[in-house]
Amino acid sequence: PLGGGTVLVTGGTGGLGSVVARHLVVRHGVRSLLLVSRRGLGAPGAVELRDELGVLGAEVAVVACDVADREALAGVLAGVELSAVIHTAGVLDDGVVSSLSAERVSGVLRPKVDAAWHLHELTRGMGLSAFVLFSSISGVMGSAGQGNYAAANVFLDALAVRRRAEGLPAQSLAWGAWAPTGGMTASLSEADRQRIAASGVPPLSVEQGLALLDAAMATDAPHLVPLG
Repeated sequence: PLGGGTVLVTGGTGGLGSVVARHLVVRHGVRSLLLVSRRGLGAPGAVELRDELGVLGAEVAVVACDVADREALAGVLAGVELSAVIHTAGVLDDGVVSSLSAERVSGVLRPKVDAAWHLHELTRGMGLSAFVLFSSISGVMGSAGQGNYAAANVFLDALAVRRRAEGLPAQSLAWGAWAPTGGMTASLSEADRQRIAASGVPPLSVEQGLALLDAAMATDAPHLVPLG
């Protein structure tokens, strides 16, 4: 379902993004990747990831770009023949609702909501085969201290439904936590991990997560909650 062109992965040098990028090459045979993140090749392990995927036969461009900056994103996409988008970018800034300032809400919504909307607008005429948004179960079940993050992910879920209603490809996957991959979950404290385990939705292993990703992408549903 990813087509034969370039696949864009946002947050592509992060822990989860790099896992997904590697999976696209090894499992899905993707041969052209555009990995976008705030630090680009300056991110830890980014050069090694690019080189590893190159050895596996993929052409990989790693670009530093704030995907929430529409003009910057448009510049990155100019002239690129995209066939699919996978939006994994996101940040956490947990706190009870009474402690969330406008800045703290905006800081979490920006890489999820603003970026997804810009991707929607800038790629809608490209004839994409897939437009996959990495959402969160926090927007479905709620999660203590994550009011800003839950809101951001509910937007992604709604955007996927809207795109499908317009005849555009879209799928929002409301993930639970993945086992630490060097991304957002890498900074979780032991108390955070205990809270997640107590929720009844234990973290997915990388193998479980990738298997669920493949299963989800094989369906036509615009909104799924992949749980182990």
